[in-house]
Amino acid sequence: MATDEFAPEDLDDEKTVEFIKNYLPQDLKDKFSDDELYYFLDVISDYYTTSGCLDVQPDGDGYIEIDQDAIVDYIVKEARKDKIGDYAPEDILFVVQGEMEYGNSLGQVE
Repeated sequence: MATDEFAPEDLDDEKTVEFIKNYLPQDLKDKFSDDELYYFLDVISDYYTTSGCLDVQPDGDGYIEIDQDAIVDYIVKEARKDKIGDYAPEDILFVVQGEMEYGNSLGQVE
C-alpha cells in the first residue's frame, strides 16, 4: 500500500479544523466553510514562517510572544488579496485563538 507523504500533515490539519469548529462561538459555527478554515490554516502557517515570530528567542520561561492581532490582520489582508472573502477581524480572531488552543492541547505551546 502506497503512503501519501502529506497524509500526516493533512490529518493534523483535519484535526485542527475540527477543533476550531468546536471552539468557535455558536454564532460563528456556520459562518466559515471547511475550505475557508483550511485556507486560514495555510495563511496562519505562512505568517509563522514569513514573519520571523518563530525565530525570536523564548523568554526565561520558554515562551514566545505571538501577536494574535497581527495574525488576524494578515489573514484579513491575504483573504482580500486572494479574493477569498472580506472577513471581520473579530470573527477571524476566534479562528486564530482556536488554532493556538489546538496547539496548546497538543502540548506544542504553553
